[in-house]
Amino acid sequence: MDAPGLPHLHGKVALVTGSSRGIGAAIGKALVAAGADLAVHGRQSAGSSVEGAGELVAYARAAGRRAEAFQGDIAVRTEVEALLAKVVETFGRLDVLVLNAARAPFKPTERLLERDLRQLLDVNILGNVFCAQKALPHLAKQGGSIVFLSSLGSRFMNPSYPLGPMKAAMEAFTRQWAEEWGPKGVLVNAVCAGLVKTDAFLTLRQIWPEVATLPDELFVTPEEVADVVTFLTSPAARAIRGQTLVVDRGLSNRVLRGPAS
Repeated sequence: MDAPGLPHLHGKVALVTGSSRGIGAAIGKALVAAGADLAVHGRQSAGSSVEGAGELVAYARAAGRRAEAFQGDIAVRTEVEALLAKVVETFGRLDVLVLNAARAPFKPTERLLERDLRQLLDVNILGNVFCAQKALPHLAKQGGSIVFLSSLGSRFMNPSYPLGPMKAAMEAFTRQWAEEWGPKGVLVNAVCAGLVKTDAFLTLRQIWPEVATLPDELFVTPEEVADVVTFLTSPAARAIRGQTLVVDRGLSNRVLRGPAS
């Protein structure tokens, strides 16, 4: 039980995949504010990913939390095994797993090459399953939580966005895991983020020009998504199980109204 007056993740450890930038970094900061020690993850071993991971580690340490950066490709089972082993060896436990990492081409289905299809499945399905499988024994020790990051592409067709069906499949896994692992004390939920102006938004605007006509009030900030992820790791969310919470400022409510109405 959390000590009175302390943040709900005080003394607990969170791993956020793909947390060197964008929404993942915002989630990392929010979990740090909730008291968590932070395992920062990135796929690349050099470049901007490493720089971003280092900045997030420095942020967490400045807030008085333990933090370390870890590298690994979640599409490779052996690298996931090594990642989880290093995280637990470094921190001694794992309480929260946020499945944020994603990778996909922006192409219509008929143009997807075999390597594109394998990347879609290997990173966005198998990679998440590998992470959850390897984290489960550690999360079950003290009752932890898994939060998956989905998007509106899971329920609405977005042009040249094959990641959408992968997100839909993972929302189904979220429901499956909630039932399978609930008896082990592990809560599993998802957050479906609306439109967020991250690096990928520039590409999205090229293949879907109409998105530029949407009013700014319908774009979600990374921090707004991170707030809901953090909520799902808190005791206040203890009765929410296997659900996908939509965080889109009501964008999906307007599907029949048109972008400017």
